[in-house]
Amino acid sequence: MPEATYVAFVSKRQRAKLRTVLQTEDMGELTWREKKRLFGSEFYFSGPPTLARQAHAYVTKWLSTN
Repeated sequence: MPEATYVAFVSKRQRAKLRTVLQTEDMGELTWREKKRLFGSEFYFSGPPTLARQAHAYVTKWLSTN
């Protein structure tokens, strides 16, 4: 089964809130991990290509509204 990984950069101001949201959700086949950087974090979403793309789109939209 193919796997895809998408990355979203999240500012320091928003990363704790996103981390909390991701920890409370049932991610199914999707896995995520966080790499902390100086000005924020990179969140990596890996799994089936369609699911990883949907997660990335959700996070992108979430970031623009918060």
